[in-house]
Amino acid sequence: MKKSTTGLLIGSALVVGLSGCASSASQSSSQQQSSASSDGSWYQHPVVCGLAGSLIGGSIGYATSSSSDEESGAYTGAAAGAAIGGLLCADRTPEPVAPQCPSYGEVPAGVAVDAEGCPLDSDGDGVPDYRDQCPGTPAGVEVNANGCPLDSDNDGVPDYRDQCPNTPAGVEVNALGCPDSVVLQDVNFEFDSAQLTSNARNVLNGVAERLVSNPDVRVSIEGHTDSRGSNEYNKNLSQERAQSVASYLASRGVEANRMRAVGYGEEQPVASNETAEGRFQNRRVELDEWN
Repeated sequence: MKKSTTGLLIGSALVVGLSGCASSASQSSSQQQSSASSDGSWYQHPVVCGLAGSLIGGSIGYATSSSSDEESGAYTGAAAGAAIGGLLCADRTPEPVAPQCPSYGEVPAGVAVDAEGCPLDSDGDGVPDYRDQCPGTPAGVEVNANGCPLDSDNDGVPDYRDQCPNTPAGVEVNALGCPDSVVLQDVNFEFDSAQLTSNARNVLNGVAERLVSNPDVRVSIEGHTDSRGSNEYNKNLSQERAQSVASYLASRGVEANRMRAVGYGEEQPVASNETAEGRFQNRRVELDEWN
């Protein structure tokens, strides 16, 4: 039998065998999509297929070469066959697909979802609607696992509205989250005027933010002075200072009709006017619920 015929017969037999390996490997791969680490049969391994391909390519290269370049033809065919065989039997098992919405866990049937298949979260607080016990939470407000705003001191007034966030446990509070009127610490004025200091404006920014978030509450802004100066002068100055605070809060979004400004002058001291420290405590602005 001629060399070319022998080579082609061997090559044909090996091609059939290699095709069977690749076909089996492909079928096994499709059946094992759920387990990327599953091992196929030994003959499906890319190394085995590469060896088979090398024999096929070498045989064909030898059989189709002239007698002067049989060796180089066999080498070339073997190299090409090994590469093709390895590719035919390469593992084509698809990578496992990550869950679309892993943070939500198992989603019950019938739950409304968005275009990406994730449960709706209408208020954007990270808790899907079907689990959210406090829908409509304002944007940016920190919530607990039930989607409700945090209430660190458990007084019934959530932190983002609470003007007194550290009320002791069990103390009854008003709608501002305070047991009583609260002194606005560090809300001070320029000497002998109603002009707010820059630090006072920074403090009032936080007060305004919580009042804006608590739209059903009306507040009384009350100004107080020490006893230096006349009664009338102090009363006027305290009124102007209370009004200055109200005006600033209004500029930060608090509706003017939710506030009243009252000046008490030196009438309601909280400490002795005989000492510098006492007078400092008496010069204050308080915030209270206005019923």
